[in-house]
Amino acid sequence: MKKRTSFPRVFWVANGIEVLERFSYYGIYMGFGIYMEYLGYTKGQLGIVQSLFLLFSYTVPIFSGTFADRFGFKKVLIISYLAYLPTILLLMVTDSFSGIALTMLGIGLAAGIFKPLISGTIRVTTDKTNKTLGFGIFYAMVNVGASFGPVVAGNLRAISWNYAFLAAAIGIGLMLLITILFYKEPEREFEGATLKKKFSEMREALSDIKFLVFLLLLGIMFWLPLWAFFNLVAVYVDSNLDTIRLYMAVENIFGAGFASILSAPDESGSRRLLGETIAHTGYIVMIFQIFISRIFEKFKAIPSFNFGLFIAAIGMLIIGYAFIGAPEFVFLGIFFFAIGEMISSPRIQEYIMWLAPKEKAGLYMGTNFLATGLGGVLSGVIYTTLYGTFNEAGNPHHVWYVLSGNLIIGIVAIYIFTKTAGEFKELEN
Repeated sequence: MKKRTSFPRVFWVANGIEVLERFSYYGIYMGFGIYMEYLGYTKGQLGIVQSLFLLFSYTVPIFSGTFADRFGFKKVLIISYLAYLPTILLLMVTDSFSGIALTMLGIGLAAGIFKPLISGTIRVTTDKTNKTLGFGIFYAMVNVGASFGPVVAGNLRAISWNYAFLAAAIGIGLMLLITILFYKEPEREFEGATLKKKFSEMREALSDIKFLVFLLLLGIMFWLPLWAFFNLVAVYVDSNLDTIRLYMAVENIFGAGFASILSAPDESGSRRLLGETIAHTGYIVMIFQIFISRIFEKFKAIPSFNFGLFIAAIGMLIIGYAFIGAPEFVFLGIFFFAIGEMISSPRIQEYIMWLAPKEKAGLYMGTNFLATGLGGVLSGVIYTTLYGTFNEAGNPHHVWYVLSGNLIIGIVAIYIFTKTAGEFKELEN
């Protein structure tokens, strides 16, 4: 067996940058619904901003990845920070709807510029002997940053929202310094990609009607409810559940020290769990992903994907039940959703590999972001707005039942698709 190649210094620098970026990004994103409610805006207005924010986050990488290939990762990383930093700071001085919307668009633009750059660095600094481990470390760093960001921001916003935004800005400032001082442009071959070529490749892939239908199904039946979960769960917990009881539940199991990290005192001095501190599934993924992957790598991709959707649907039902039953059920619901996400997400690429002609697998894989973006742009305007309607009627939990139904319909739709799109091919894992 060939000895595994050691990782170069820039690999570790890039992973450190990724932790800080996810810390800042999710520190703002997970609590944003709570912030908009604090300012008195409607869920419909929140949904518009969320949709535009996710649209920019997942379409801009088409362009930024191409520019990075041509001009270098380091230069484009610095450009992303220069877009990130002032827009985060602007959140501290604007509270008008138009100002907040434009500011969040700026943050989405910056995040979109940044998104392909660190994964690109990992790709070019690893080889066949260490690529699996390298990307495993990278995804772990993503979840570390995404888990700690909302916890820190949540505790700071309990004092002042400006402190939460300032913490995110400090994270970006540290990224800028680390990049300037320690990030060395990795050696790689220029692939000659241009925007014209990228759009031409996208057109070629999307001309395959079967694949186009698959992307639409994936966007509406998987990414739409997934993004709706992240858009809503923090504000739902914070606004609709008894957060004093949730704090006491955590305290009884893990002790007051740990519970205090996830909570803050209210005006009366009672400690309340902060919605955003438990809303992200990153901490669950870090603990269980390898175990879940080991189990489901033995099974076919498409049945596993649909089973994951089913588990996630159960999780959403339980989250909804927490409103009319015991609020502690929300922990179980989030756990089930995370397990479903862990089962389904890794199998998406196998879906694409199944559908794509062998000689065009890479071409088809490159269009997966379209499904992600479609789900994101629809999630706010549909489900955040629907949550607002249900909330005004006194039934905020109903949105989780609708989301669960979305996933169940997705299971049926994808099952029918796989039976009609062609003979199922057994995938070699």
